[in-house]
Amino acid sequence: MTQLTELQAQASENLHTLGDFLRFAASQATLANLYCGHGTTSIWDDMAALILGGLSLPMDIPEWVWNSRLLPHEKTTLFRLLVRRIEERIPVPYLTHEAWFAGMPFYVDERVLIPRSPFAEIIEAQFAPWIAAETIESVLEIGTGSACMAIAIALAIPSAEIYATDISSEALEVAKINVAQYDLAHQIHLLQSDVFSNIPAGQTFDLIISNPPYVDAEDMASLPLEYRHEPTSALAAGVDGLDIVHRLLKEAAQHLNPGGILIVEVGNSSGALVEAYPSLAFIWVELMQGGEGIFVVTREAL
Repeated sequence: MTQLTELQAQASENLHTLGDFLRFAASQATLANLYCGHGTTSIWDDMAALILGGLSLPMDIPEWVWNSRLLPHEKTTLFRLLVRRIEERIPVPYLTHEAWFAGMPFYVDERVLIPRSPFAEIIEAQFAPWIAAETIESVLEIGTGSACMAIAIALAIPSAEIYATDISSEALEVAKINVAQYDLAHQIHLLQSDVFSNIPAGQTFDLIISNPPYVDAEDMASLPLEYRHEPTSALAAGVDGLDIVHRLLKEAAQHLNPGGILIVEVGNSSGALVEAYPSLAFIWVELMQGGEGIFVVTREAL
């Protein structure tokens, strides 16, 4: 029995409200030196998400709800989740099966990467100023995972037909859950494909987007334990972090319409990318809401 589980009886007897449990959980998580990087940036927010998600409460509860008393079975549920979060280092979204992207909730489990991309800001702006929204009739997403980006695009540009691909059949099962949840099966077509391998040679798009694996070997070796619960194939991308990006740049032009654009997130591998393609006209997106490492490149430049 671990020290945390030994505290369960004492905690159950003395922690009465949501706020009580939040204070206790934050203390225990701080002592355990948990890493927050899957939708939260602080221990306090991480534990709040655990509690609210664990009790199926919305994230925007009124302040007074934190004074609500917990039932015995609710205390048991929360303590079980807290033990798993601390002792197994499982990210909160995998425990609650809910992650947020572009202000919307999505189902997630360990078959997919937890959404945390700054791409949301670009989608909400309908890809301006790089392409006019009214000209976007067809979109291809490479590496859709939970399908959160494809769904956000479908809602932002209802006239666009979207093909969302992933190499993982398990990831596509999760994507299917989310597409059905948002009732977008008529607009989003899910397809198993290794980058462009299953895209017909003659099929072209106005926009291709991707948040591919881009973690280089050095960074993979030093990732916090929380990231070890995510699919390695959705993170690791070779020595320079560009294994998939090289393929995107090589093949995207033949799948883009004239005037079409490719938008890709490469994160910390941006430096290696510029070194590898010194003459390619990358446009680096300046994000108002934080984040970096997303480039735009035109079909003509490719």
